[in-house]
Amino acid sequence: MTNRPALLVLEDGRTFEGVGLGATGETAGEVVFNTSLTGYQEILTDPSYRGQIVTMTYPLIGNYGLNPEDVESRRPFVEGFVVKEASPAPSSWRSGETLDAYLCRQNIVGIQGVDTRALTRHLREKGAKIGIISTQDLNARSLRRKARAHPGLVGRDLVREVTTDKPWSWSEGRWRLGEGYPAAKPGESGFRVVAYDYGVKLNILRSLVSVGCEVTVVPASFPSEKALEMEPDGIFLSNGPGDPEGVPYAVDAVRSLLGKVPIFGICLGHQILGLALGGRTYKLKYGHHGGNQPVMDLSTGHVEITAQNHGFAVDVDSLGGDVELTHVNLNDRTVEGMAHRKLPIFSVQYHPEASPGPHDARYLFDRFIELMRTGGRGTGRG
Repeated sequence: MTNRPALLVLEDGRTFEGVGLGATGETAGEVVFNTSLTGYQEILTDPSYRGQIVTMTYPLIGNYGLNPEDVESRRPFVEGFVVKEASPAPSSWRSGETLDAYLCRQNIVGIQGVDTRALTRHLREKGAKIGIISTQDLNARSLRRKARAHPGLVGRDLVREVTTDKPWSWSEGRWRLGEGYPAAKPGESGFRVVAYDYGVKLNILRSLVSVGCEVTVVPASFPSEKALEMEPDGIFLSNGPGDPEGVPYAVDAVRSLLGKVPIFGICLGHQILGLALGGRTYKLKYGHHGGNQPVMDLSTGHVEITAQNHGFAVDVDSLGGDVELTHVNLNDRTVEGMAHRKLPIFSVQYHPEASPGPHDARYLFDRFIELMRTGGRGTGRG
């Protein structure tokens, strides 16, 4: 690690001094905070963070290093990384390199030595802000001007920057100690699923395989008629970055799939589905990012602790009479799940695949299987 000075400057002028972490240079994005205690490698490689600088609220990050297995996409997609302290000496038998070395190798500009408690409090009070991390330009006024000129997230199509460019198949299941990621055996899969890639996390694909799905991943702009030509038993709509209104082509494709095949959506896929069903979405003040969000399943009254990563939400008042609210966030009462009362369709705003996070909501993948098996009520409860 070096001791080169670095600055993080927000669009409103709030300035945080620190030391450079990772690559030398300058980067801009919407600054958000993540409350997970572990799982920083999965966070770094989550495509949903495209366009954002992530602040970790836990003060010590990097203490177990990074390895080739705990990744959620082909490469990191965060714009920058902010921590209080980056461990220079990780301790784990699986560690392959330090956080600093990984960020350098991936050309990600970061900063450490920041008062992340003060930064998080500022973002909670004022809302998510565009910010710039720089190890080159150390003039706060100059950086503020650059931050204020940044386009932000609203209306932008960030999905095109993270989606695949052609269809491909996935056959790897969830990780097991001593085995790694086992591949599905021939004939083991019982349901053909077409997964729209808006920035899909790999553990979602692993979870689908682990419950018996044969998964084909397709680009975000893949025509709906071509998806139906594959004769899928179900359609999956993935997570992804940014504003769902910035990807109207995805909304149009999903709208044309309604009622033709069972559909399950997660995160951005949930929001796109909400728009396709005639609802509205809106930007949250600072979003939900972390592994400790309480969500109630309204059908059972059970509370799940969930992993979340989103800055937009579906407007509950915009949902028509055929759409049922199924899950609600107990912190702010925002929509966390919905289902169609007549069609085999359901979705959740949070991440049942976790990685990182709790496994309380894994049952939703089994619910998708049941939905494909029966073609029944939109919640998949038969």
